[in-house]
Amino acid sequence: SINMGRGTRKRDEDSGTEVGEGTDEWTQSKAAVRPPDQLELTDAELKEEFTRILTANNPHAPQNIVRYSFKEGTYKLIGFVNQLAVHFSQVGNLIPKDSDEGRRQHYRDELVAVSYQGSQESAKVVISDTENLEEDEEPKELEAEAGSQTDVPAAGAAEKVTEELITPVQPKERMLTNKFNFSERASQTFNNRLRDRECQMEPPPRTNFSATANQWEIYDAYIEELEKQEKTKEKEKTKTPVAKKTGKMAMRKLTSMESQSDDITKVSQAAKIVERMVNQNTYDDIAQDFKYYEDAADEYRDQEGTLLPLWKFQNDKAKRLAVTALCWNPKYRDLFAVGHGSYDFMKQSRGMLLLYSMKNPSFPEYIFSSDSGIMCLDMHVDHPYLVVVGHYDGNVAIYNLKKPHSQPSFRSSAKSGKHTEPVWQVKWQKDDMDQNLNFFSVSSDGRIVSWTLVKSELVHTDVIKLKVEVSTTEVSEGLQLHTMGCGTTFDFHKEIDYMFLVGTEEGKIYKCSKSYSSQFLDTYDAHNMAVDAVSWNPYHTKVFMSCSSDWTVKIWDHTIKTPMFIYDLNSAVGDVAWAPYSSTVFAAVTTDGKAHVFDLAINKYEAICNQPVVAKKKNKITHVQFNPIHPIIIVGDDRGHVTCLKLSPNLRKMPKEKKGQEVQKGPAVEIAKLDKLLNLVREVKTKT
Repeated sequence: SINMGRGTRKRDEDSGTEVGEGTDEWTQSKAAVRPPDQLELTDAELKEEFTRILTANNPHAPQNIVRYSFKEGTYKLIGFVNQLAVHFSQVGNLIPKDSDEGRRQHYRDELVAVSYQGSQESAKVVISDTENLEEDEEPKELEAEAGSQTDVPAAGAAEKVTEELITPVQPKERMLTNKFNFSERASQTFNNRLRDRECQMEPPPRTNFSATANQWEIYDAYIEELEKQEKTKEKEKTKTPVAKKTGKMAMRKLTSMESQSDDITKVSQAAKIVERMVNQNTYDDIAQDFKYYEDAADEYRDQEGTLLPLWKFQNDKAKRLAVTALCWNPKYRDLFAVGHGSYDFMKQSRGMLLLYSMKNPSFPEYIFSSDSGIMCLDMHVDHPYLVVVGHYDGNVAIYNLKKPHSQPSFRSSAKSGKHTEPVWQVKWQKDDMDQNLNFFSVSSDGRIVSWTLVKSELVHTDVIKLKVEVSTTEVSEGLQLHTMGCGTTFDFHKEIDYMFLVGTEEGKIYKCSKSYSSQFLDTYDAHNMAVDAVSWNPYHTKVFMSCSSDWTVKIWDHTIKTPMFIYDLNSAVGDVAWAPYSSTVFAAVTTDGKAHVFDLAINKYEAICNQPVVAKKKNKITHVQFNPIHPIIIVGDDRGHVTCLKLSPNLRKMPKEKKGQEVQKGPAVEIAKLDKLLNLVREVKTKT
């Protein structure tokens, strides 16, 4: 203890001296040591800042590398230069812990560690046994003298020790955790209670059906099938080779489907009903608007109305084809036909005839395709399943909806006197004396042709040929030429069967008769551009309306050569249509995408509704039609879409009920209403 005290004292003395020396050094003033090559600068120069901008561009990268272009045959400068400069790179030999090789190495290291631990433990056991033996020599000698009974348990203990040393301990393989992909999240949420929804319905009707198949019934079925095949072979023999080629594909389909035909016809009707039910659920809000919605704002505006968009009809097959014709079915008021083609003579392709029902806006009821574009169509009043169409190539054709094949039932040809120019309008007429179907067509070739269906063939008769009147004063008699007029539209009088109007590309309207083929009953200098549509008033027998690409709509009295009313709509007018419920209401559509509805009884000077009805401005509206009974119109555009719109109450105003008086309705009231307006104009014209 004394020595230890001396040692500690010496260390304290030494440390005390060291601390004292250190404090003296810090208190001494430090002198700055300058390197010999340091520049001597003034304070201003020291304060001056030098900015250096680091960029990703390599200043040592070459900028004028050229390479030979085999395509152009010259050396061309390469604009892209690699700016990357690599300062150091080394290939590593690290192995991921999660990989097979990493696990193998880890397992090997554990085995080595376990064997090392086992050797150490065995060494300890041997050392402890020898010590025990040295200490316990005397008792063991005494035990040996006492007897041999104690030798047996000692030998057993030695065997156990040797067994523990020999058997190696199997290490447990530990899963390696990814230390870089560790996340711990905890949240408590409330589970929503499950709700049961139940509905009660009547069970569907059930019937038990049982039948036995005998050997002769199976034989009869095979015989019927063989007879069918023989009949089809006989039909093929009688056919011409051209008809065989066209009918081959159809026959293949028929033969493959013959056995299932009965089932398919049964299912198709049910599938159609289910499809309509699904669509009614899908478009339920539109169906409710169609049936019940009335614009309440019309009560607060006297001379304005609106159009409510309802369904939009479109089909992928007619996506890039314009709507060239619209017509409602005279029997089924929810069914209408749409003709698809193109008004651009540079982009003529195929045509489509689609028939839609308002009960199923998602898909057409009937689809017919044609090689040439359909420019017009009309549906027969007495036979609503017959649709006549006019094509761009001058042909006319009749489709029968009872036989929904892709080809028309009847079609004109070059032999049967087809038009040489596009057919712009077709109209069914009353059957002739022999009860044959009869319709008229007008074309740009100047011919108005009457077509009669005689013994399943179309027979044509030229009714009139349009001729442009040229003044003979300038042209000598020998050089006189008869130029043909280009007919674009026509309409037949509602009461006088023989009288009809024809509009031309020259802007003139001719009043013609079926009886006179050489001359016109009257000529009207109507428009400065092509006449797009002519339509007689459904109530007043003297009044008709015309529209043109010169932006105007004109209302005429056919006994007067000047128009009664002129309306400028600031854009080319594609189509006009009279309303079926009023003699003074009509609608017009223009190429700027707007629909205009007029009611002369409310406003004689301008439309009471001007509304855009297409999404895009470039989308042109081509046609418009009123539904015969419902307060809706359909408009078609040049993108192939047909939109259904509902008229607000102001656009279909009926006469108000007065106290003590019954509201007079009927054609006579409508005629008197329009006559009252026309008389005002006639008085002004007579005065002038």
